[in-house]
Amino acid sequence: MKLRGLLYLLAVVLLASCSNTGTGELVGTRKNSRPFYQPDPYGMVFIPQGSFTMGAGAEDITDGHLIQPKTVSVSAFYMDQTEITNDEYRQFVDWVRDSIARTILGQVSPAKYLIEQNKKTGETYDPPLLNWRTKIDWNSKDQNVREALNQMYLPEKERYFRHKEIDTRKLMYTYYWVDLHAAARKDFSQPGDPKYASFANRPQGFRDRSVFVHNNTINVYPDTLCWIADYPYSFNDPMTENYFWHPAYDHYPVVGVDWEQARAFCVWRTQILNNAMSSKKGGVALSEFRLPTEAEWEWAARGGNQLSPYPWGGPYTRNAKGCFLANFKPLRGNYVADGGLRTVIVAHYPPNGFDLYDMAGNVAEWTSSAYDPSSYNVTWDMDPNYTYNAKQSDPPVMKRKVIRGGSWKDIAYYLRVTTRTWEYQDTAKSYIGFRCIQPYLGRDKGDNPNRASRVYR
Repeated sequence: MKLRGLLYLLAVVLLASCSNTGTGELVGTRKNSRPFYQPDPYGMVFIPQGSFTMGAGAEDITDGHLIQPKTVSVSAFYMDQTEITNDEYRQFVDWVRDSIARTILGQVSPAKYLIEQNKKTGETYDPPLLNWRTKIDWNSKDQNVREALNQMYLPEKERYFRHKEIDTRKLMYTYYWVDLHAAARKDFSQPGDPKYASFANRPQGFRDRSVFVHNNTINVYPDTLCWIADYPYSFNDPMTENYFWHPAYDHYPVVGVDWEQARAFCVWRTQILNNAMSSKKGGVALSEFRLPTEAEWEWAARGGNQLSPYPWGGPYTRNAKGCFLANFKPLRGNYVADGGLRTVIVAHYPPNGFDLYDMAGNVAEWTSSAYDPSSYNVTWDMDPNYTYNAKQSDPPVMKRKVIRGGSWKDIAYYLRVTTRTWEYQDTAKSYIGFRCIQPYLGRDKGDNPNRASRVYR
């Protein structure tokens, strides 16, 4: 009887355990999890997916055959409503400054400025994490703290004023990125590389994937001298002195930022958001911020118009009242005719059909795409993008990146949504800025017919 009772009890336990697996049905691993919801990123607008003829309606004024109309399809994404402003970029610069200061102060007072262990789990961090809750006392009376922070300032012989100044040459940011294109090609090494022999004969899946992970260390401070470098015979010194740091220019587009710095900003912005999301209970890291591709930029700039040459939809640079619709170089050099001598505050002119401001004029914008005159002929017709990760040793022609939109110093031709031009990725200009995008993952819960439910079904 006892044996029969034990067998009966065992059968009940087994049946009960089986009932928790969906009665044998395939239910997935997240059957009890909350539906995923992607909120609208702050300061960004939704750009729906769509197809358009890239380059349509263009005039080949230079006869360079750089614009060859081609129908492409683009995935949905979010895009910054305006260019990144001085104030927004200063948040990045200040974060780098404070992270370096905390690292230095961690050597003086590790208990205050470093987190070496997770108090809840007991996990040890190696290297230690920075403690952002402790404020930095830049005017501390502690001799050790003052001596440590003194490393952040310019030497006395280089100071132009009596007060201390942060040495911007030390504002270095290290970030990591993965070369997915090389990984997709399984390009683990090249003949002549010392690693080639060891990788060549290994079966797929056992090779060292670390060769695809790269790290860059760059200075994040903008080139404030770009105003003089670009126009040596123009009195642009006031812009050099004030443009980036003065509160009067907080909401002007940041300039003097090269392509590498713009990409680093995107990596930092991703890091800040994902850290905030992962700190919440059950938080899920969202997709990365990055520079738009050339196709994404043109689709967003068109604002839903297929053949119009300008973002506002018309064939002219003025509205019905005769007012200019962008900040550029009108009337053979009458810069002030449009309301601005150089750059102007963002969102000064009306937005396009996607509610994006300044997709033409003010400052040109970096894209993630490498420049090649024939790239339209070799790229795919779905989310096309021609890329090349140029090295320092590569010739200058390989370091060209596409810029779009035209700027305050350009004639109307460069404001067209189809006009293609380029700049070297390691060059900062007084007329080039950028804005970020974030790939669209979820569905909108609202009833907007242009935006389906943002919940996975």
